[in-house]
Amino acid sequence: MSTAIEAETAQESTTETSAVNRVRDNFLACRVKFKWFGTSKSLTSDQKSRAAESFGAEGAAISAAKRLIDTKHESYRALTSIKSQINRYWRDSSLPYPESGIRLIRNEAVDDFNSSLLGFKGQLEAAVVELDNHFWDLKEAARIHLGSLFDQDDYPSTLSNEFDVSWDFPSVDAPDYLRRLSPSIYQRECDRVRSQFSNAVELAEQMFQEQLAELVEHLVERLSSDESGKQKTFRDSTITNLVDFFARFRELNIGNSEELDQLVEQAQSVVRGVQPQSLRDNDALRQRIASQMSAVQASLDGMMIDRPRRNILRKAR
Repeated sequence: MSTAIEAETAQESTTETSAVNRVRDNFLACRVKFKWFGTSKSLTSDQKSRAAESFGAEGAAISAAKRLIDTKHESYRALTSIKSQINRYWRDSSLPYPESGIRLIRNEAVDDFNSSLLGFKGQLEAAVVELDNHFWDLKEAARIHLGSLFDQDDYPSTLSNEFDVSWDFPSVDAPDYLRRLSPSIYQRECDRVRSQFSNAVELAEQMFQEQLAELVEHLVERLSSDESGKQKTFRDSTITNLVDFFARFRELNIGNSEELDQLVEQAQSVVRGVQPQSLRDNDALRQRIASQMSAVQASLDGMMIDRPRRNILRKAR
């Protein structure tokens, strides 16, 4: 028994080492940052004290803020929509990394990533111009709604420099100058970086497990009937989201888990060539797909249960 466990552990260690090396050789760190105008501002101590009086409370015991502009205005919502698209594209094009604000993208994807971000940046700049065209109206509305809380000094003269997106590719390796200055510190940094990439491998596996589990669970749930026996609403996105996942998995998978690879292939084979409309029209097909996907779901659930013993970190944000 002990020999079998040791052999399994050694095999897992070898697989992980290979995956870590593949990530280090084929991926680089990427960081996306936003400059974003703050749409709310905390009340001053005096303002909080006056607000607290109406409740018989002390100003120091409450927190309060005022909204500087209407965030539901269509020109502002256009900005937040572009920001969401950028974040979604960044997440979908990369693997998580256990350092806040950093993700890993494939080396060969750098040019496409840079071109896409330049396109998003152009959209953002155009949306900022549109928002700035409404800035005077937004301030006047705030003047009316805020009453004595309105302060002209809370606002810049223009919003043209208040929103931006930038990106770079920071080095996450141990700095080479440490090799000359202090070999022992350099080695310690090399060990730390390798540990970070090892964690990144596990985070990537966890990410794919969770994404596939969520998509499969949703598909199985949509293929079931409601309490009255009526077929549930089935949208095309239930299938297309799975197809998109398979494409991302092929692009970003680092081959750390043979079990996960097999489950992805199993799920893909179940829905390969299946059209959403066919699932709406064909009860027998719907039941067969639901049954086969339920088996995939059960296997994924087993992997998720096993996760704690493997000491996988919480998902990187």
